[in-house]
Order: sequence, then C-alpha cells, then structure tokens
Amino acid sequence: MIKIQNLSKVFRTEEVETKALNEISLEVKQGEFVTIMGASGCGKSTLLNIIGLLDDVTSGSYQLLGNEIRGLKESEKSKIRKQNIGFVFQNFNLIDELSVYDNIELPLIYNNVSASERKKKVEAMAERLAISHRLRHFPQQLSGGQQQRVAVARALINDPKIILADEPTGNLDSKNGNEVMELLTDLHANGATILMVTHSDYDASFSQKTILMKDGIVLSEKLNSRNVNVLA
Repeated sequence: MIKIQNLSKVFRTEEVETKALNEISLEVKQGEFVTIMGASGCGKSTLLNIIGLLDDVTSGSYQLLGNEIRGLKESEKSKIRKQNIGFVFQNFNLIDELSVYDNIELPLIYNNVSASERKKKVEAMAERLAISHRLRHFPQQLSGGQQQRVAVARALINDPKIILADEPTGNLDSKNGNEVMELLTDLHANGATILMVTHSDYDASFSQKTILMKDGIVLSEKLNSRNVNVLA
C-alpha cells in the first residue's frame, strides 16, 4: 500500500540546509497497523506529512497504492488525498463554530456527496463511534476523548484506505487516551490500515510493528509482542 525507497527531504533557507529525512526506505502493507517513534526532531512528522501528501519529497520514491507520487501536481495529490487518506491529529483540528454533525459531514461536502447520502453516512458513523447523542453539540461542549472520537469519525467518513494518526492521544488523559487506542485497534481489526506517530511506548504496543527513527533515518523495525501472532 505504501512503499518508500531512498526518500530524502531537505529544507533550505538562504543560510541553512537541513536534511529532515535521509534516504529512508520502508513499506506498509494493506491491513497493517504500524507505529513510527523517535525523539522530537527525528523526522517522523515530516515523514507522515509526506505520506499524507501534505509535503513534497526532495529525492527518492514514494508509491501509494502502486502509483508514484513524486512529481504529481498539487491538484492531483489533493484528489488522491481526499479519496484515500484520513487524518487524526493530536489537537483534534475540529472547527469550533461547527456542530459535531457539521464537522463530520465536511469531507463529504468536499467530495460532492449528495445531502441525503451525507445524512445517512454521518448518522451511521456517529452510531458506530457512539457519539450519536452529541451530533448537535459543539466541540467545546465535549470531553477530549469525545472530541477525538469526532475527529476519528471525520477521518473515516469517506472510507479512506489508510488512516494517518499523529499523536492521537497526546492531549488526552489516560482514560480517554486508552479509549482512543482501543477504537483504533477495533478499526484495525475490521480491516483498516493505520500508520501512527507517537512518543508513547504504551500506545505503540497496540500496533503490529514499530519503526524507530533517529536523525532522519530509520534506526530499526520490530514486531510488537502483543500483536506478533497477527502478522504470522
């Protein structure tokens, strides 16, 4: 599903050149749950942004669903992103002025889904994530865990082929964080492909494989003991 070979990313200013990613190679197969870990500044968020088609590569190859992404126009990348990728962020990134219903519905509007179909999809997704009773509320009326459930609902509403989660429990207490990780685990059990960035060893233990990064390179890959039989 995701195949990266010798990928590098360089940020340049007039005075400084910073190599954020240095000839990285990795692969994420359909149905896998993979975690990327590493200290702040190691390049993991840069890598996630490139995989999510939010940033460009400097050199190397990035293939998504068998298609080479490097060199595509922004309009082409935007279309691929909307059709195939769902994002879950640490800060939820919900729109405070919109209700829960409207926040979840927004990606469907961008994809020109009819009003009747949007209503059906939003209500089904809200029921799936146990937030039907919150559809008319606004984000600031919800707990952190509930807000992240809304964010997950929004990420899933277009049936993406891959979910990218950037520190999904970073702003949550232990109880709400655990609920979100159990939710991601359930989604994975039902066939979702998930790539998650985290600082938490506990959160990483829910995934099948952990990729450790340092100074813009992949330092190691290991199977997680909790889920090693899933990959066998």
